[in-house]
Amino acid sequence: MIKINIIAVGRLKEKYWIDGVKEYAKRLDKYCECKITEIPDGRTPEEEGAEILKKLTGYVIACDVQGKLISSEDLAELIDKKTSMGKSELTFLIGGSEGLCEEVRKRAEEKISFGRVTFPHRMMRVILCEQIYRAFTIIHHTPYHK
Repeated sequence: MIKINIIAVGRLKEKYWIDGVKEYAKRLDKYCECKITEIPDGRTPEEEGAEILKKLTGYVIACDVQGKLISSEDLAELIDKKTSMGKSELTFLIGGSEGLCEEVRKRAEEKISFGRVTFPHRMMRVILCEQIYRAFTIIHHTPYHK
């Protein structure tokens, strides 16, 4: 079974964010093993980046406002293509309020963006979980995605 890791800076505190992430993580159980790792907020992106770099495994995809603008279908194609090529572990990164440091951005094999607007990084975690779930429903032709 494919393994999806999400490494995110910051701890979710609000129940509504926690509940949203839990809901999509539960839905993802059908398609993959999903692990979410929280990195403590640091004083600088470099401090956060040092902690992120220690946790990286698999094929690394950074969520970055300057990354390649993708659609839900593009994300599904990316996941499907990488897993078809034998990548059994994908790691998605969400930086803190100041984004990802340059060293982490360079380490990522892909940089993707869900739009040119800036989302709060805690909200981005829910968005990413939902989009990964949506991608799997597209890959498996289930009715969630219309």
